[in-house]
Amino acid sequence: MATTLPHTILFPGLDRTTPLVHRFGLTVVVPAYNEFSRLPRTLDGLAEWASSREFGVEILVVDDGSRDATAEVAARHPCGCGVIRLVANSGKGAAVRTGMLAGRGAVVAFTDADLPYRLDALEQAHSLIAEGIAEVVYGGRDLAESAEAVSRARSRSLASVCYRRFASRLVSRDVPDTQCGLKAYSHTAAWEVFSRVQTNGFAFDAEAIFVARRLGLTSARVPVVLVNEAGSTVSLRRHAAAMVRDVVKARLRHWREAGTPTANLPAHEVLRRAGTPLPQRRAA
Repeated sequence: MATTLPHTILFPGLDRTTPLVHRFGLTVVVPAYNEFSRLPRTLDGLAEWASSREFGVEILVVDDGSRDATAEVAARHPCGCGVIRLVANSGKGAAVRTGMLAGRGAVVAFTDADLPYRLDALEQAHSLIAEGIAEVVYGGRDLAESAEAVSRARSRSLASVCYRRFASRLVSRDVPDTQCGLKAYSHTAAWEVFSRVQTNGFAFDAEAIFVARRLGLTSARVPVVLVNEAGSTVSLRRHAAAMVRDVVKARLRHWREAGTPTANLPAHEVLRRAGTPLPQRRAA
């Protein structure tokens, strides 16, 4: 179980008092809740993509206290991903925060368990950070180059646009699509941001953007191609009120400054650590 001290978050096996040697070029955090059936396909896709990159990739599944065998399926998968299981269902924000603070890559990113976006956006985000162009990269469904390879329900699209406009006014007009499920951070930026994010629910993205803005981190946006939305668990009809409340609370929490890094990690256990980087393509 993780140990939490005032102003410090310690994760098993990591000593934050000494410089971290990055074993991976990229960590991909996958929060998962009751994903027993589709997680193997997601991990297959990530592993295949990672094996053709020129940088080592750590895949890190964070099981948000699932009622099914999500964690066990991840731990048995041949890709050798890391697996963390939250003791109790704590919310997507709590799962992502745990993974982002545990990732050992020079770049730490997260995406959803159904791999909703084509992975070339993830590679572009990695490049922007690795080359020092940005410290944080946000996927943006509203960008001109973005596209949808699958159809979305009209009601869902309308609700998403309405929430987007509300959140961008309170969070950042530079990042109008706060809820796009693909974001990447330099390792340092991930630590600085997610050690301050306290939202456990779906609105954690908005707080993370607001904290990054308060910290003055350089950011960029990349277009995304939506290829899968069938398994999305967020419903703006059911979750809108809580998301609006959490965005307002985050705004008040960081009204003048980013604040101190005192966010708590939920109780959790490490089922497996990712070992050596996944096989990578040799440069020509």
